[in-house]
Amino acid sequence: MYPDLLKTIEIISNISVSNQRKEVLRPLMDYIQNKVTTNQEIRLNFICTHNSRRSHLSQIWAQTIAFQFGISRVFCYSGGTEATAMFPKVAETLVNQGFQIQKLSQENNPVYAVKFDANQHPIICFSKTYSDDFNPKNNFGAILTCNNADEGCSMVFGAESRFPIKYNDPKAFDGTDLMNEKYAERSLEIASEMYFVFSQINL
Repeated sequence: MYPDLLKTIEIISNISVSNQRKEVLRPLMDYIQNKVTTNQEIRLNFICTHNSRRSHLSQIWAQTIAFQFGISRVFCYSGGTEATAMFPKVAETLVNQGFQIQKLSQENNPVYAVKFDANQHPIICFSKTYSDDFNPKNNFGAILTCNNADEGCSMVFGAESRFPIKYNDPKAFDGTDLMNEKYAERSLEIASEMYFVFSQINL
């Protein structure tokens, strides 16, 4: 794993997760543990309205932290109730936190290759609906990362379980002096919770 990313993971390992949030995360932990115990692949689809910020941060950190803890056969995806584009500040924030990112295309909805380790396959990120052909059709856990997706997706077709694990939208700070700080803060919050989840899994 890249050295600067390992430094960020050291930081997130020391961020405490409240008891209230642990209870929110517990059903997802149980889902993952059951998959590990029964030797099944773990497919996680992180869903937000526009698949532009929180769902991508969650997908990338979950995949990275699973690797960090040696939990194999984890495949993380993201999607929205509609497709827009991955917001550029998300990529910039992740680069600052140690990832290496290539922008593979230049259209309105660019494709990004996000790498956490020089020898591991990149995480492919672009905005898409949760039911897009790029994402799994069944046997996955659906993680709802925002209020609108949770309310708008009372049923996620093909999902074995749905987990409302909501985060505040850093979009609220776009164009303000706090923008960089709040995107970094949200990324670390999501990372710390994914760290907690995977740290509790028994192999």
